[in-house]
Amino acid sequence: MKPWVILPVKEMAGAKQRLSPLLSPAERIALMQVMLRDVLMALSAAQGLAGIAVVTLDPFAQALAEAHGARIITEGAGEGHTGAVTTAASVLQAEGVAAILTLPGDIPAVKTPEVEALIAAMTSPLAFIIAPAHDEQGSNAILMSPPDAVKLRFGDDSYFPHLAAARAAGITPQILRLPGIAMDIDHPADIARFARILEARGTQTLAWLTQNDILSRVV
Repeated sequence: MKPWVILPVKEMAGAKQRLSPLLSPAERIALMQVMLRDVLMALSAAQGLAGIAVVTLDPFAQALAEAHGARIITEGAGEGHTGAVTTAASVLQAEGVAAILTLPGDIPAVKTPEVEALIAAMTSPLAFIIAPAHDEQGSNAILMSPPDAVKLRFGDDSYFPHLAAARAAGITPQILRLPGIAMDIDHPADIARFARILEARGTQTLAWLTQNDILSRVV
């Protein structure tokens, strides 16, 4: 059973407001674009996926998705992270998709083997596998079968509520701690943390941060 990936990407203008003390609006857009490149590269190389669906209205994200052979879904794209994932999951399930994997576009340290580890962990047609953020607040990756097995609600404090929701649905959640997936970039301190981890090496995001002398602002 191969899952479809759901990758929600909101419109980049005005994105990452919490990085505004560190980055200009143009820099925040550029950072989002390069992070999305890294994420799509990791996903595109993963074995065991049925397909990638990028949920977005953003022209850059749509063009990049097409370049990676991904499907574009616009339904629900303006309804926030939870709405985008839930709507896309419903669309895919109606087409016969039996499992979904969802993750965000701001985890540029994600590695292909981490994606494949999530897929390999799905050994039952009823499954809920979660990879938390480094602070155990966010739910940075969720693999779920069937696509509506658990009601999702993303946000700054979603990890433990998702564990509880899975248990309430009669599913014992599996937890995978994956350092690349765990490293989302939301706050200025996250940029310094990202630059220090092994998984950041070789990413386009680290190269962009270095070339634009961003790291000197946070270290």
